[in-house]
Amino acid sequence: MSSLMYEEALSAADAVAAQHMYADEGLAVLGRELAGAPPTLALTVARGSSDHAASYFAYLAMQRLGVPVVSLPMSLVTLHHAPLVVKGQLAVALSQSGQSPDLIDTMSRLAAAGARTVALVNKHESPLAAACEWSLPLCAGEEKSVAATKSYIASLSAVARLVAHWQGDAALLQALDQLPAQLQQACRQDWSAAIPVLSQAERIMVVGRGLGFAVALEAALKFKETCAIQAEAFSGAEIKHGPMALIDEGYPLLVFAPRGPEQQGLIDLAAEMRGRGARVLLAAPDTVPSRDLTLSVADDAALDPLLAIQSFYLMAAQLSEARGLNPDTPRHLSKVTRTH
Repeated sequence: MSSLMYEEALSAADAVAAQHMYADEGLAVLGRELAGAPPTLALTVARGSSDHAASYFAYLAMQRLGVPVVSLPMSLVTLHHAPLVVKGQLAVALSQSGQSPDLIDTMSRLAAAGARTVALVNKHESPLAAACEWSLPLCAGEEKSVAATKSYIASLSAVARLVAHWQGDAALLQALDQLPAQLQQACRQDWSAAIPVLSQAERIMVVGRGLGFAVALEAALKFKETCAIQAEAFSGAEIKHGPMALIDEGYPLLVFAPRGPEQQGLIDLAAEMRGRGARVLLAAPDTVPSRDLTLSVADDAALDPLLAIQSFYLMAAQLSEARGLNPDTPRHLSKVTRTH
């Protein structure tokens, strides 16, 4: 494969290893500060793939720290000038470029209102970084493909490191140290069985739950932007509340079922959808006999979603080319999105 998307996805392990070397100390200092003076609320500010990384942070922080995390609609600040009461609370912006005016303006106003502002940004010398009290690099290096891959995985790794330091979780930190080698192993998973199923598809549902929902959201976005497939992500807990009405004979579903308390429900859902005639691609570890695609596993189950999206990205790049497209140049899109 020759696409930039494919090559950059392959280099995600290097980005995570660089983060351990060059960003971990700053994340540790921030984590200790948050542990010493914990906020009672955290806000996330992001768009696109970065917002999917924010979803992973929200679930992980609420699960392990008990701090409520809310995704802030930036228009409340930039267009409506809402008087948010955020003094002493945490505001985390995630971005690849750090250039979008709405992120910069929102973080500046949150800082002026007394929030503790943090930028997790790939281009650490950026206006967003300058607008925040804390700026920590994702260390993914230059990303030329419009479709973000290594920067998304690096964003997940960074927020997992922040939560681990904040919680003082030595086991999660140790698991993060082993992650680069496991990402390389995830690159070797054979997901080619998905390509003939999806090469002519016009629509797909992507299903996940818990920490895995963040990668379902990201996979659906990549199906849209690189493969021109109308893709929607749903929680496994929500799909029966209406979306099921769309499913007919041959309707494709990609179900992410990594380890965790949500896994069995997702496996059962995949079986039920097969019974309704859907064409299910169940992505699960090799301990699940009914899987169609194999997921690698990390030393901590909280990191399994990173390995899942690693395997997915390589398949998506191949699928794009199988559909006669170029994954590096999605229609109507540019690398840096500037929203006001």
